[in-house]
Amino acid sequence: MSTAVVPVKELSRSKSRLLPQLSRAELEALALAMAEDVLSALLATPEINRVAVATPDERIARAARNLGAEALHGPDTGLNAAIDESVFKLGLSEEAPLLVVLGDVAGAEPSDFSRLFTRLSAQPAGPAAVLAPSRDGGTSALLRRPAQCMPACFGPQSAARHREAAAAAGVPIWIEECESLALDLDQVEDVERFVQTNYSGLRTRALLDQLGWSPLDEGEPR
Repeated sequence: MSTAVVPVKELSRSKSRLLPQLSRAELEALALAMAEDVLSALLATPEINRVAVATPDERIARAARNLGAEALHGPDTGLNAAIDESVFKLGLSEEAPLLVVLGDVAGAEPSDFSRLFTRLSAQPAGPAAVLAPSRDGGTSALLRRPAQCMPACFGPQSAARHREAAAAAGVPIWIEECESLALDLDQVEDVERFVQTNYSGLRTRALLDQLGWSPLDEGEPR
């Protein structure tokens, strides 16, 4: 069984690229709903027996605990630093794998997380990694065995940077295209695409519907 961690920034700094379509309060509610949906999907994944959120935000930490996840609550040290610190905070063994998932893939399906573990388990023993890319060249999820076999390089165009980091560390890395993990909700067009899908993300969908963000017909202006 394995551990998953979801790094989430302060809600007050979240999703600024969706301004001015949504107010700051609405953006914070959206970021919280997305994180809850990602955590719920991870908690429903049979290969995972431990789920944690790494966040400086008390609201995110509280929501995670309410769902049954752990909260690694502490100061904002940056995305990749928070991921690295989580390995020590979780007390993982030297050989333990770790799945890192960003908190804005609201439609994440447990079956897609299972695919990452299936791909990893098919590889020979030793260091290995499996990456689920986002549509824009980023990384939505990264499964590493062991957790620190290669550095975390999340950020813009991180899929390529993760491949480079794996090569530099001598770690074989496999790319697993997962539809529900490819769509991270960063910009208006991402939200438009999300509401047209049948992916999970019940909290996010309910909030977007409450905000009047319903599916549009082709060519219909918002």
